[in-house]
Amino acid sequence: MTERNIRVEPIDRRAVEDQEVEIVERKGIGHPDSISDGIAESVAGALAQAYLDRVGKVLHFNTDETQLVAGEAEPAFGGGEVVDPIYLLIVGRATKHYEGTTIPTERIALEAAREYLAENIPQLEFGTDVIVDVKLGEGSGDLQDVFGEEGATVPMANDTSFGVGHAPLSETEEIVLNAERRLNGEYGDDHPELGSDVKIMGKREDDTIDVTVAAAMIDEHVADMDAYADAVESVRKYVADVASEYTDREVNVHVNTADDYEEGSIYLTVTGTSAEQGDDGSVGRGNRANGLITPNRSMSMEATSGKNPVNHIGKIYNLLSTEIAEAVVDDVDGIRDLRVRLLSQIGRPIDQPHVADVHVVTADGVALEDVQGDIEAIVDEQLADVTSITRRVIDGELSTF
Repeated sequence: MTERNIRVEPIDRRAVEDQEVEIVERKGIGHPDSISDGIAESVAGALAQAYLDRVGKVLHFNTDETQLVAGEAEPAFGGGEVVDPIYLLIVGRATKHYEGTTIPTERIALEAAREYLAENIPQLEFGTDVIVDVKLGEGSGDLQDVFGEEGATVPMANDTSFGVGHAPLSETEEIVLNAERRLNGEYGDDHPELGSDVKIMGKREDDTIDVTVAAAMIDEHVADMDAYADAVESVRKYVADVASEYTDREVNVHVNTADDYEEGSIYLTVTGTSAEQGDDGSVGRGNRANGLITPNRSMSMEATSGKNPVNHIGKIYNLLSTEIAEAVVDDVDGIRDLRVRLLSQIGRPIDQPHVADVHVVTADGVALEDVQGDIEAIVDEQLADVTSITRRVIDGELSTF
C-alpha cells in the first residue's frame, strides 16, 4: 500500500436506518434542475470526446453553469399547446483553439443538447417548445496550465475542494431512487400519459415510510378528469409495488397531493415537465452524484454535472467517493453505514488527496480494528485507479445526477 493519507474512524452519528426520522428526495429526469444537469453533462461528454478525436486529449472546459428559464403553456385534455418556449442557456468555458486546430465548441454543444432532449424528453420540440443558446468563453489561463501538466500520468487537482459518498443505501433511499428510475423507464414505456418530470420525496418516521410523488401528466394522452384520476391511481399502485421490493416496513404512497379535482386544478402538462410553466432550473440544485438528495447524510454542494472529467474535483471526487463507499460495503463484512470524504489540494495529483476520510458504523460484534486494514486497502486501490473515472464518464457509464 502507498503512503496516501487515509484515515478510518467511527462515524459521528447513528446509522441512518437507526435514526427516528429520515428524509430522501429525487428529482426525475424531466425536472427543470435535472434537465439542466442532463444537458450540461451531455455537452461535457460531447466536448470531451470531440477533443479526444481532434487533438488526442481532453482540453480545458466546464459547462456546469447551465440555466433554464421556464416557458408558458396552456394544457388541455386531449392536447394543449406551449405558448412561450422554454429557454435554456448553456454557459461555461471551453478551449476553442489548440495548436492550430479549431474546435467548434458551440455547434458541438447544440448538437449534444438536441440529442439529449430527443432521447430523454421527446415531447419537447427543439427550437419551438425549447430554445437552446450557447455562451462558452475561453478557459482561465492559470487553470489551463494546471490542467495541461505535460508528462503527468495522473492529472493535478484543479481546485481545493472535496467530494462525499456513502453506502449502503437505506431502504427509503432505495425506494425513492428506484421508483423514479422505473417510472421513467419500464412504466413510462407503457404509459405515455406519464411525463418525465417525476419528483419523489420519501419520509421515514420510525418504521413508517411515506412516499410523496409529483407526477406530471401529458394532456395529449389524458381524455378527461376520470382518465387523469385513473392515471394518478396507476402511478400510486406502481410505486407501492416497487416499495414492497425494498422494505417490509409500512409504506404509504401519495401522488399529486396538490390536486383539487372540484376546482379542476391538476398536474396536467403539454410536454411532461413543469419547465413549460414557471419552474426554472439550474445545474447543481438537484440530485447529488449518487442520484439522491439526502439531508440525513453529509453532502457536497458542488455540481457534478458539466464539470471536466479529467481533473475537476467537484466531479471526480464526488463520483469516486461513492464508488469507494460501495466497494468497501460490497467487499467488507460487518459494515452498516459508511461515509467517505475526499479532500483535494489544488496542483496536487488527484490520486493523492489531502485526506481520504472514512467514517464507519460497524455491526454489533464487529470492532472497527477488525476491518480497518481491509477498508484502507480498498480506498488505496480505488485512489490508484482514479483516472478510470474519466474514461467511464466520457463513455457515459457513470451517472452524475
